[in-house]
Amino acid sequence: MNEVAVVETGSELSALHATDLEEYVTFKIDGQLFGISVLQVQDILKPEDIAFVPLAPPEVKGSINLRGRIVTVIDVRVRLGLSATLLGEDSMGVTVEHQNELYTMLVDEIGEVLNLNPDHREKVPGTMDPTWREFAEAIFQLEDDLMIVLDVGQLLRTKN
Repeated sequence: MNEVAVVETGSELSALHATDLEEYVTFKIDGQLFGISVLQVQDILKPEDIAFVPLAPPEVKGSINLRGRIVTVIDVRVRLGLSATLLGEDSMGVTVEHQNELYTMLVDEIGEVLNLNPDHREKVPGTMDPTWREFAEAIFQLEDDLMIVLDVGQLLRTKN
């Protein structure tokens, strides 16, 4: 039986490992770096003309029209137990689709897209604030920062 040896050059090896990376859209809330998978992100926008929704929970800032679709605007700060977002010119939103509905999550600041090795994912530490731990699915220890990977489904679920 003949065996075939496969030799990979440095650039081929790099290309092979680059495809193993996970991409995260990053943003900051109250100075903390968060990320969600780029595959979950539909849009990044400046939310304008947010319509008030009567009797909505406190984390629901209202709704917007995005290319003909009604999008619920969620104040992530409130969901994380922080003070509400003060809407202004620098307000930004990350739009995701969850259970066939669109949601724009208000964040303090949009970051960059990071390509991270999934082998560096760590479990959420038990010392994290319980409210934040409820919405976190993993963490990444970066060079200068700690990135919390948000569990979008958990963040958007309604309280009973």
